Amino acid sequence: MTTTKNVVLTATGQLFGDKDATAVDRWVSPDYVQHSSLAADGPEGIRGLVENLPDGFRYDLHRVVADGDLVALHGTYHGFGPDPLVAFDIFRVADGVLAEHWDALTPVVAETVSGRSQTDGPTEVTDLDQTDANRELVAGFVENVLKGGKVDLLTEYLSTESYAQHNVAIGDNLDGLGSALQALADQGIAMVYDTVHQVIAEGNFVLTVSEGRFGPTPTAFYDLFRVDAGRIVEHWDVTPEIPATLPHGNSLF
Repeated sequence: MTTTKNVVLTATGQLFGDKDATAVDRWVSPDYVQHSSLAADGPEGIRGLVENLPDGFRYDLHRVVADGDLVALHGTYHGFGPDPLVAFDIFRVADGVLAEHWDALTPVVAETVSGRSQTDGPTEVTDLDQTDANRELVAGFVENVLKGGKVDLLTEYLSTESYAQHNVAIGDNLDGLGSALQALADQGIAMVYDTVHQVIAEGNFVLTVSEGRFGPTPTAFYDLFRVDAGRIVEHWDVTPEIPATLPHGNSLF
């Protein structure tokens, strides 16, 4: 386990597992930059969030992806609201403490088109020697297909044999993706990726953070891909609406 992973897992475990607000003093930079819509900027923003966590609150961790000073967590929050929330959290680590944070959250649904949950599937990071190649593959897919609209290039990036889908409205494999895209087109709904802000890769997992629109709605796209043998074979996502106002002066990105 890398140092940055240790820092993030220890800090978030004490903050959101133990609900220990004093962990802010040990693990959060005085210059902490917050991008979440749930907390104010700086260490006092996260202190206030932890101090007000409700009884019964818990966090279930599913995946961890570390890339340089960035660590991405894929997990489920219980207790922030009436329904559990699937979330991606990204932390930047500097000088051994948490220095910056981004996130995206969406409610857990009872049923998806594929029959998979929003979080199940493989969790182990493998193929570390393929990190750079997998980063390039996924970045190319997002730029050329999702952002550029070149659907004729799909098979250069996605497996034609097995593509497991965890998006709530899209089925497995290329035919499931094609059906979903056609349904959106029939309704006159465009899914537009305008800007790719982050690409975080470790081994077989690559997370991209993009900004765009779903129909007329400004949307954040957090897409996690699993790569095997040079093709994308699995996908998870969280795509919240970008709020008009935030509790700080930073953007969501």
